Amino acid sequence: MLHYRVTGDDFESSLLSFEKLDRASPDLWPEQLPGVAEFAASCKNPITNSPPKWMAELESEDIEMLKELGSLTTANLMEKVKGLQNLAYQLGLEESREMTRGKFLNILERPKK
Repeated sequence: MLHYRVTGDDFESSLLSFEKLDRASPDLWPEQLPGVAEFAASCKNPITNSPPKWMAELESEDIEMLKELGSLTTANLMEKVKGLQNLAYQLGLEESREMTRGKFLNILERPKK
């Protein structure tokens, strides 16, 4: 059995491949996920100073709220979410009471034809 001792430079040069691969062919390199190429191309556009479309409709109060929520820790954010859930539950109870009240007062009755 023959053993060859290869120095660092010789070893690295022996690993190089000079094969040319044609990546332009869709048959050789099919797109794995449809639409990814278009999305990647749209992301390569230079960054503009204009805000994204979804941010154009936000008011300054909305942006401040986003910044505030983004600065919260996980625990604080969970506490905020629980508070919102409790508020939504309380509003639901209040709406239920008002609907029942309207039913008893015949406010929501349909007009007779």
